[in-house]
Amino acid sequence: MAITHAQPGQAVDVRPLGAGLAQAKTTALFKSFDLEVMRLVLMAGKSLPPHSVPGEITVHCLEGALVVTAEGRSHALAAGQLLYLAGGVVHGVTAVEDASALVTIALRR
Repeated sequence: MAITHAQPGQAVDVRPLGAGLAQAKTTALFKSFDLEVMRLVLMAGKSLPPHSVPGEITVHCLEGALVVTAEGRSHALAAGQLLYLAGGVVHGVTAVEDASALVTIALRR
């Protein structure tokens, strides 16, 4: 089954999920030639293992709380906070509380 992505000019709701957070899954919102945007959903105690992507990324915590580890440092993110990482940086993400975040990735081809 193909993932449905937003089309150019289509509005996408990225407000906090609130009561729907527990049933939500991580979803790709759109992917273009140069940019990918997804909503990351992690329940408290769950994590993404350390990994890297070639392009720059941002992690914008929409709700809950996350810790992003990168380059030997831990960055605590609460709702409304954004973290920028350079391309190629190995990073991991752990949910301190049930959380969702808007993740942008600049794609390098």
